[in-house]
Amino acid sequence: MGTDNYQPIDAAEVPRFAGHATFMRLPAVTSAEGLDIALVGIPWDGGTTNRPGARHGPREIRSQSSLMRKVHHVSKTAPFSLANIADVGDLSVNPIDLGDALKRIEAGMAAIVATGAIPLAAGGDHLTTLPVLRAVARHRPVGMIHFDAHSDTNDTYFGGNAYTHGTPFRRAIEEGLLDPKRLVQIGIRGSMYDPGEHDWAVGQGVRIIYMEEFVRRGAADVMAEARSIVGDGATYVTFDIDSIDPSMAPGTGTPELGGFTTREAQEMVRLLEGIDIVGADVVEVSPPFDVASMTAIAGATMMFELLCVIAASIRQE
Repeated sequence: MGTDNYQPIDAAEVPRFAGHATFMRLPAVTSAEGLDIALVGIPWDGGTTNRPGARHGPREIRSQSSLMRKVHHVSKTAPFSLANIADVGDLSVNPIDLGDALKRIEAGMAAIVATGAIPLAAGGDHLTTLPVLRAVARHRPVGMIHFDAHSDTNDTYFGGNAYTHGTPFRRAIEEGLLDPKRLVQIGIRGSMYDPGEHDWAVGQGVRIIYMEEFVRRGAADVMAEARSIVGDGATYVTFDIDSIDPSMAPGTGTPELGGFTTREAQEMVRLLEGIDIVGADVVEVSPPFDVASMTAIAGATMMFELLCVIAASIRQE
């Protein structure tokens, strides 16, 4: 932290539509060394089971993140003054070999974590979170706050395939990367494959807050419970853009009606401040299905909201 921190290009000096696209218009660097927070893209959607295109998410989120300015209008957090932050580019992926892609993503993320920087990633489909967790939680299990329409704790798809964007958190619990008793899922909704689809997760101790419960209780009450579940321990935050209603975020692989408004999503992320966040991501933005870039704008905005709470936590250390 200090006066030597990287700063975004000033939109009052250089128009937002000019120059190279980077996250938040920050410098592009080749290493996370010396950074407090590393913004990184994971352009891969090999785990998608419905509409593809999330591999294009990081590039479009970068473009729309030019709309972000330097200071949060509510908290007055100035993340680029509190922490040294830059765009470290995209992790290496393999679009035709799922197993190799998972290894590449894990290795790339492990290199970031080894520098001490906190990774904030843009996916990519939700399976990308599994190799990220393999890097972030390599030495101990972490808790997780998970915003999504889907639990993503199914077992297998298509004749026994254990690795899709519907299975990452079952695998993460099985591998000891996630402490299921410190895992809360918020916004779950939509039709299911069978009545017991979520029984395994609940049996492990996962707290599932369905959308209907969220509506009854409201953001502040739900997030107070989420904070109590993860406690003071290391916590990962994953934000699937399909947690937002498709009327506001149509560009995603598996849209579900009845989701959060963008305003509700922002409120919940702001209530994460003070949690020991060791990594975070925004996933499942699929530009080919977007309308007027509104989903990519939502994705960029949620990344900025996460950036502010992470930077504020660094300041308090």
